[in-house]
Amino acid sequence: MTELAALPMGRPQRIVYLGTPEMAVAPLEALVAGGFEVVLVVTRADKRRGRGSELTPSPVKAAAMRLGLAVSHRVADAVDVGAALGVVVAFGQLITPDVLAVLPMVNLHFSLLPRWRGAAPVERALLAGDDVTGVCLMQLEVGLDTGGIIDRTEVPIGARQTADDLRRILVDVGTTQLIDNLQRGLGPAVAQVGEQTYAAKLDPAEFAIDWQRTATEIDRVVRLGVAWTTFRGKRLKILGAEIGEAGTDAVAGTFVDATSVACWQSALVLDRVQPEGKPVMPALAWANGARPLIGERLGESSGTSPVAADPT
Repeated sequence: MTELAALPMGRPQRIVYLGTPEMAVAPLEALVAGGFEVVLVVTRADKRRGRGSELTPSPVKAAAMRLGLAVSHRVADAVDVGAALGVVVAFGQLITPDVLAVLPMVNLHFSLLPRWRGAAPVERALLAGDDVTGVCLMQLEVGLDTGGIIDRTEVPIGARQTADDLRRILVDVGTTQLIDNLQRGLGPAVAQVGEQTYAAKLDPAEFAIDWQRTATEIDRVVRLGVAWTTFRGKRLKILGAEIGEAGTDAVAGTFVDATSVACWQSALVLDRVQPEGKPVMPALAWANGARPLIGERLGESSGTSPVAADPT
């Protein structure tokens, strides 16, 4: 087992920050606002966006540049700046043992470890129907989110919360947790206890709605903000929905009225949709234009033959 560098006693004076996406921006800004000296920010290399050749920095790099902080794309550079601690938030890369042996690091992870170790803890908690999640401040070690817990905060998951809603709450809670712990000095890391589960990176195929599932299960996919199906051979994103009345005996995936779609022993009422090549709109406004027919099926390469009259 890799020997870890010891966590600093008291408030760390010099910090290296490692993060990449938008959800890692607020903790970085809070560190600077809290008077911590962030001597280096490590993030992923710039990426090309779209068809043009222009490179786009990660959200964390953009924030670091705005704050006047030094930036690197190499984790190895973290050991050469005289830092007392590394702070990792949604970095997206494993830290190598040689770095952890020199520079102690803590990680802000958005689940109640050991549940949902890995890349997509917020999304996996929603898809699983968890009632509660949270944030753990942990000591980083070589294993995937296996380090000891320094502090943890539970956060309930609301019945209608989307992934974006939950992510914002977790970032706010986690940012406060991080700053409070660094201000008073890090406590000892306690070994994780409980059943471990893994939050694998989401496969785009998981965003396609399977109308053979229950409305409750489909609603969880919708709340991720990326659910889609097809209507008359074109993609239709489902961005908001409500769980309808149970007991429908219609064929799964077919319209039972202008905005209600049959699922397994239940129905999903569409609220906000985005047809292919068009803006987001209320489902009823879409239905008034598209005029889906009772019995017409979603999720096929072309619409099925209607079995009844136009619902409008």
